Amino acid sequence: MKKVDHIGIAVQSITESLPFYTGMLALTFIKEEIIANQGVKVAFIDAGNIKLELLEPLTAESPVAKFLTKKGEGIHHIAFQVEGIEQRIEELNEKGLIFISDKPKKGAGGADVAFLHPKQAHGVLFELCEHTGEKGESNHE
Repeated sequence: MKKVDHIGIAVQSITESLPFYTGMLALTFIKEEIIANQGVKVAFIDAGNIKLELLEPLTAESPVAKFLTKKGEGIHHIAFQVEGIEQRIEELNEKGLIFISDKPKKGAGGADVAFLHPKQAHGVLFELCEHTGEKGESNHE
């Protein structure tokens, strides 16, 4: 694990939540995008040494919608930046850890992402995130 890449925060509405982060906390909005394969709209916010990723469900069937129904708004996941995501998944599988999907999927900013099952991590949803840009580059900017 190279570093914490971002913290995902589930929200009912980015439009309603964003002013808290940009106005009240005076953080900088970076960009918004739709991740259709995960059923979410995301907004990235620069929080200094880390990014925050607001996650709004696009459908009632999306994993984020289910999270909101079960737990309400709040921290959804912590993402670690990695290199060689498929190798990292294999190494963690060999240690007995289970991922939500066997292969990485495309996430925000074109990154390859994979989620460790929260039952494996004491209730915390961890994401492995590999950016496809230059080594170590974050495509969220």
